[in-house]
Amino acid sequence: MKAIVVNTEGNDVGNVNLPDQFDEEYRPDIISRAVLTIESNNRQPFGADPMAGKRAAAKLSRRRRDYKSGYGKGISRVPRKTLSKRGAQMNWAGAFAPGTVKGRKAHPPKAEKDWKKKINKKENRKAIRSALHAVANKMIVAARGYDMPKTYPVVLDGSFEKLAKTKEVKASFEKLGFAGELLKVAEHHVRAGRGKMRGRRYKRKTGPLIVIGDVCPLRNAAKNLGMDVVVVKNLNAKDLAPGALPGRLTLFTQSALERMQKERLFV
Repeated sequence: MKAIVVNTEGNDVGNVNLPDQFDEEYRPDIISRAVLTIESNNRQPFGADPMAGKRAAAKLSRRRRDYKSGYGKGISRVPRKTLSKRGAQMNWAGAFAPGTVKGRKAHPPKAEKDWKKKINKKENRKAIRSALHAVANKMIVAARGYDMPKTYPVVLDGSFEKLAKTKEVKASFEKLGFAGELLKVAEHHVRAGRGKMRGRRYKRKTGPLIVIGDVCPLRNAAKNLGMDVVVVKNLNAKDLAPGALPGRLTLFTQSALERMQKERLFV
């Protein structure tokens, strides 16, 4: 599989053969399994307070001669707390039990639950190779609704990794035909629900992915536009198929492809 190499001016400067990792069979089922494994391992444990609903003094004796006993009162065997009393006559209200007001939950979520999943190394590598095949397939990428130029896939030459300013990166990508994608990523709206209070106030669409050979100025400059930038050795299935949906618009630099082929990554 061949791809066109472009420079920062949007001009074609040659062709390059994609590494053998892009020739893997397309397996969306394995990609989905790998992505769900990553997401489950990143899931933060959560649970209710172990003492929630249990702080009421609701122990009520049912023995005959105990003080405050419920014996012979004709009441169900529900834990009850004393609200008031008049001599030996008590005014009770149900508490502690799951069916009572402000009582505990029967089966609350527990923080000690383990959400982690496992996947075989070979299966995970196969998922990444299959996702690489998907991002290089123009039909699969177009099915996800990305705006891309007619010449796809394209490879970025070494001049892109030297771009240190966001406006330079933006101008270069507009020349390549990704102006529509930049507009989509720039839009954001307020999240509905409690997430607004927890540091996730805004939501935005998933934009293109840029894969670089190593840490370079392009990483910070492109992130300011809302695009994700990842070093090729840190690439995983979730980067290539967010939401377990293969076919993310992905741009590789020449150095990333060279490193992938030289070090035989994901093989």
